[in-house]
Amino acid sequence: MDDGNKGWSTADLFDAHEGRVEVCDTTFLRFGRRRAFQGPCETVLTQGDHRIVLAALSVRGDGRVLVVDGGGDTRIGVLGDRLARIGSENGWSGAVINGAVRDSEVVDELDFGVFAVAVTARRRLQAEPGRQGVALSFGGASFRPGSWVYADANSVLSSTAQLG
Repeated sequence: MDDGNKGWSTADLFDAHEGRVEVCDTTFLRFGRRRAFQGPCETVLTQGDHRIVLAALSVRGDGRVLVVDGGGDTRIGVLGDRLARIGSENGWSGAVINGAVRDSEVVDELDFGVFAVAVTARRRLQAEPGRQGVALSFGGASFRPGSWVYADANSVLSSTAQLG
């Protein structure tokens, strides 16, 4: 498994930059071979519509992290193996999902990191369209396009700038 850490941990980043980071208090399950990842943030707000997640992951990721706020819904998966594979192939570092994922066993085999609050078999066929590139807030942390996200076994952090 790729730890993706490259010499950092969220605990150490918090210690060194306490006034510059926000800790997401959401409890996540981890999937994918990238067990830790970091990168500039892109955001999606959705009420179960996976199509907006697909649209985001279908463009070049350049090491970015997709943060998806699905309202904490654990019943409907907004990312599965097909979308995770697309994200991996397009150079995304990983995804943080305030909601559920599907196909977790296949996602575990991909060179992609996923933090999600739950797993499910369900997907929604009809849903309100989501929005991309909006400010999100969940678990006591804020995520904005262009901010930085750090995710590892300790936590998920958000920072307005890249941390050294």
